[in-house]
Amino acid sequence: MSSQPAAFPFIPTPLTQALDYWTDAWQRGVLFVDVLRERGNVYLEHSRSGKPPVLVFDYEIIVDGRTLERPANYALAAIQAPADCPATDAKKRPFVVIDPRAGHGPGIGGFKMDSEIGIALKQGHPCYFVMFFPQPVPGQTIECVARAEAAFLAKVNALHPEAAGKPFVIGNCQGGWALAMLAAAAPELVGPLLLAGSPLSYWAGERGKNPMRYSGGLMGGTWGASFAGDLGHGSFDGAYLVNNFEQLDPANTYWNKLYRLYESVDTERERFLEFERWWGGHYLLNKAEMEWITQKLFVGNRLTAGEVTTEDGSVRIDLRNIRSPIVVFASWGDNITPPQQALNWIPDLYDSAEDIRVNEQTIVYCLHEQVGHLGIFVSAGVANKEHSEFASALDLIDVLPPGLYEAIIEDTHPETPGLEYVEGRYVIRFEPRDVADILALDDGRNDERAFEVVRRVAEINQGVYDAFVSPWVRAFSNDYSAAFWRHLNPARFERAFFSDLNPAVAAVKPLAESVRAARTQLADDNPLLAAQQQVSDAVVRALDAWRDARDAAQERTFFSIYDAPWLAALTGLKPAAERALRAREKDWDQEERLRLKRAALDAYYEKGSPVVGFLRLLIYVAIGTGVVDERVFNGIRRVMRDVGLEEKMTLAKLKDIIKRQTFLVRQDEERALNGLPSLLPEAHYRRQALDLARELLALPGKISDEKEARLARVADVLGLTAVEPPAPVEAAPAEQPAPAKPTIEAIETAAPADPVKVETVASAEIPTPAAKPAPRKRRVTPKKA
Repeated sequence: MSSQPAAFPFIPTPLTQALDYWTDAWQRGVLFVDVLRERGNVYLEHSRSGKPPVLVFDYEIIVDGRTLERPANYALAAIQAPADCPATDAKKRPFVVIDPRAGHGPGIGGFKMDSEIGIALKQGHPCYFVMFFPQPVPGQTIECVARAEAAFLAKVNALHPEAAGKPFVIGNCQGGWALAMLAAAAPELVGPLLLAGSPLSYWAGERGKNPMRYSGGLMGGTWGASFAGDLGHGSFDGAYLVNNFEQLDPANTYWNKLYRLYESVDTERERFLEFERWWGGHYLLNKAEMEWITQKLFVGNRLTAGEVTTEDGSVRIDLRNIRSPIVVFASWGDNITPPQQALNWIPDLYDSAEDIRVNEQTIVYCLHEQVGHLGIFVSAGVANKEHSEFASALDLIDVLPPGLYEAIIEDTHPETPGLEYVEGRYVIRFEPRDVADILALDDGRNDERAFEVVRRVAEINQGVYDAFVSPWVRAFSNDYSAAFWRHLNPARFERAFFSDLNPAVAAVKPLAESVRAARTQLADDNPLLAAQQQVSDAVVRALDAWRDARDAAQERTFFSIYDAPWLAALTGLKPAAERALRAREKDWDQEERLRLKRAALDAYYEKGSPVVGFLRLLIYVAIGTGVVDERVFNGIRRVMRDVGLEEKMTLAKLKDIIKRQTFLVRQDEERALNGLPSLLPEAHYRRQALDLARELLALPGKISDEKEARLARVADVLGLTAVEPPAPVEAAPAEQPAPAKPTIEAIETAAPADPVKVETVASAEIPTPAAKPAPRKRRVTPKKA
């Protein structure tokens, strides 16, 4: 705010400052109420228009899920690139964004230009958006939604038969678990997955930090969702979910959000109204859908245990069946989906990173330090850093060898090594991790055993409610009573109250217009502004203290009930102290699949083209640390492109070679090393392959001692002299041509007539066991490392 001449020069300065402040405070108060009035009107207009998605991009619906054989209130929209974005390249990998259906309407993934959709469009990718309508189709179930989303992805694949890869699919929050189930049931439809702020391990969390996980137990289980659905005459009001979110941070809900608007009402109006348009757009779910979500996921936690099946029981959802790389993005500042809930499904399924590799699954996780839950989707900083890097590194993520990695994203500077091989502002690398690293993010998992009792109590209470209470509630419920209860919800009522429907509020509009015409700005150094901020800080501290006391009391109550031996005994469970942790038994089919794969690939230790030999050499040297840097990958792709090899060596073929060679190196490192002379038969090309590998490995900076030792071992096996770091080369005389750098093209000249053709053994071609293994045992907490 700029300083203004005193409005009352004849009055002493302290009084002048007080009068200036109270004049400004009154004006801000009027404008504040007027913005709330506008918010109410926006809410009413948004409702009348059918609550369309809050996307800032134009779109065209190409598949309406309501017309499918099993209809659902979902649709697939093709996003149209704005004029300031490059033209969409149909051969680039398509992006598909699935927004959460968790009370609000769709659009948060394309809320503004700096968003998941915006990043994809800026890079020229075709982009699609999975949206949904306010009212569910009668009889719609979660399986109907899953089948609709499968039809959408099939359509995207059909529209892009020549794309560089299968669609990159982003699942935001609740859209993430839906995406994970779809990818497990139909892995052929998807490419890499990004689960952004998505809960998959619903009981996980830290004591004293994640109170939302206790709400189901404190409510006595899932019957409350059924009761709300019965009151809604078969529909569950998404505003109830919004109410729960808002209670997590009462200081923000009841003070901070509104205070920020009041404090800076001249500049905050547009941002406030834009966000509130989405936040106030409440959607409905069918009662059956909400019951499935609460009973199978939130309270039941059955997804990672492999206990979720299709309605007819013919398909069991096993997250280990996902064949595409999985990227998990979570934040320590997220109080709705903390990192433990986003990541603990990994130790639920696997004991170690080796188990992940054996299952040929690639999992990458990235942790933000402070952004909140909504910031994962709407923060411009997150969009321009994390989401942009994931998009730029998609091909690298797709060819990562199976295993568990953490994505490390760092800013670049002019002295960054290999800067010419970095796309964008940041450089990304993938560091290997083990399941123990995931467990170390938690404070232990013994507290999750109490949730077993919650699940059992919830099943009992649900049965009692369904048999004795639900029939009476449904008998007295109808469409009119359901609408009445929905309008009384505070999330709706406050918006309708502060709108032109209220004559007292409508009268503020002309007053606000006169205030804007006579608006004066308060001096920044006015001491009462500092006093105002102090009062605000005190209110926030008081509300935070109340929240902390409430959360602590809820946590103590929860564990005093559900950790009690008497309740475990009543529900048929042993006391927590006697429920010993069990190590997971390896699945028979997993062991048999590994045996068959070893046998099928055994001949490939000494078989392959020089390009395969070069890639094995590179993998052997790099696998010691296991770190995968985008600069090395981009260097390989650039060399391939420069020599015209990229069209023949497609991304799918490159991925197949890298996975196979990584498997061979990990299974028998010595044999893989000793097989290099067979793949690189001539000494001249062995030297070129070794020099090119050194050059690429040096792109991120100085080669580590471990990699130098491995390079020396390769040189010894190939019968070459020990590799030394290249000395500075003086400029050659003008009449002499500079020596050519080693290239893949030179290596390729040693190959047979069709050197790029590599016989592959895809995992689909490996015989699968005929006998169906017994379902694996459920394990509540993993074995400690």
